[in-house]
Amino acid sequence: MFMIKEIPIEERPRERFLKYPKAAISNHELIAIILRTGSRQESVIDLAKRVLYRYDNLKALSNAPIKDLMKIRGIGTSKAIELLAAFELGKRVIKESFVSQVKLHSPESIFLFLKDDLEMKTQEHFVALYLNTKGELVKKETLFIGSLNSSLIHPRELFKHAVINSAATIIVAHNHPSGDPTPSKQDIDITRILYKNGKMMDIELLDHIIIGKDRYYSFKEKGII
Repeated sequence: MFMIKEIPIEERPRERFLKYPKAAISNHELIAIILRTGSRQESVIDLAKRVLYRYDNLKALSNAPIKDLMKIRGIGTSKAIELLAAFELGKRVIKESFVSQVKLHSPESIFLFLKDDLEMKTQEHFVALYLNTKGELVKKETLFIGSLNSSLIHPRELFKHAVINSAATIIVAHNHPSGDPTPSKQDIDITRILYKNGKMMDIELLDHIIIGKDRYYSFKEKGII
């Protein structure tokens, strides 16, 4: 077992990261760079190998609870936080890249896009999808959590984000924890208010989708907007 100071400088993880293409750096070397230091008994490279070995693959490691990570000898609170923060940034990069390619061309495609996020929620989540002139998703925003109320779902909040994101059109959606997507009178009233305001601002509300259990309700399909 070599301590980091015993490894030739040009073979240390940070130096290799500077010298070679990023794809040439192994997973354990990247983890070692994040962890920065090992201990008196173990180099950071060996610590990184142990961490990776414990979880078999990067996906499992990225989803590890922080308390579980801290059970590994040599991983304290700071190292656990730094490691999971790095993985979280990676997840967000992937999510941003995916979002820019999403095409929401039908109520069914909107339902499928939001289904995993909203279907099993125990509270109502009101979500806005902001699209550009090509119909591509620019931004997804959760604007409200809780029972829908026209005094809380205010058009100002919805269209403020539309302006910030230079959106041409908007789709809104919310879930019904009961599993029944049938709209309430409150749902219908809110939708009509938002649609009217969208017309005034020239940022059209394309649809309002209610997510239920394995089914959805589209205000556009039903001719309400």
